[in-house]
Amino acid sequence: MIRVDDLALFERSAVLGGFSEAAREADLLPGQVSAAIKRLERELEIRLFARSTRSLRLTAEGERYLPYARQVLQALREGHAQLHQERKALSGLLQIAAPSDLGRNVLLPWFTAFRRQHPKLTLRLFLSDRVADVFREPVDVAIRYGTPEDASYVALPLAPQNRRVLVASPGYLERHGRPETLADLQRHDCLLYLLGGRVYDKWVFHEGAQRVVAHVRGPLQADDADVVHRLALDGEGVIYKSWLDVAEHVRTGRLEVLLPHLTGEPTPLHLVCPHRQQFSPAVQLLHQLLRQRCEAVAMPPVTPITPDQGSSSRESPAAPAPADAPRPAVARPRRPR
Repeated sequence: MIRVDDLALFERSAVLGGFSEAAREADLLPGQVSAAIKRLERELEIRLFARSTRSLRLTAEGERYLPYARQVLQALREGHAQLHQERKALSGLLQIAAPSDLGRNVLLPWFTAFRRQHPKLTLRLFLSDRVADVFREPVDVAIRYGTPEDASYVALPLAPQNRRVLVASPGYLERHGRPETLADLQRHDCLLYLLGGRVYDKWVFHEGAQRVVAHVRGPLQADDADVVHRLALDGEGVIYKSWLDVAEHVRTGRLEVLLPHLTGEPTPLHLVCPHRQQFSPAVQLLHQLLRQRCEAVAMPPVTPITPDQGSSSRESPAAPAPADAPRPAVARPRRPR
């Protein structure tokens, strides 16, 4: 079995150009270094160094083996450092940006639970539907919906299977009835979201392999996703939201899922940071906690469509993605939850 110490002495001997130099650095005798290299050569069944009374140089096999030895030693150093970092109490400032609705109604109690676990850590929260630029703004990480498309960012999945669902309150459904098809949405009050002055009034679904679009309208619009959510809870209309945003209110009966035979638009959730070097122990532990919590919020099943629903709910599929398609999580803002 290869000894790690022998591997380290091989790497240092190659760098320093001699056993005596490596021995002085490691506070050993030259004979001990020579014995370590011989052990390693026996294990590998190759000759690593060409020796003479005047010089020491790597053989061709030694040259090829050296990069692998360095990779192993680096992995061991990183693992050791990681274990010691995790043992230390997290401290300092962690700045987090998150969407308005998700941040206030879902993530906030998870953030506070995380801070209680690490009392020396200070959390600074920025809750807004405007997508933060993690390169230019004072944030360490951002929680974002959408599919990462910019390779310069590090995007770690939190809820890769998350989708939108159509929901309304029992009180609204009692007054206005339950839509049975997408066409029925024309006669319902749909609560609409604005971003940058633009109204998102085209709701995209999938029925099997077919893409269908509902053109909706309603008397109430807001530029804050949390406000739209609250209006739905108050019985003011129908909303099309990320499942993570509404799952708890569906579970408690304050909202009900509509048209369950349709599959909503994908809205995967990611934790985004600008560089892998910023993937600190605090960020790693936060990612673990958020992913575990998100995994516990299972998506509702899609109910198979019945024949009479199939003929009435389908619209003409749109070839290109419309302008209101969800924004990438790490590029310019796309469609909110």
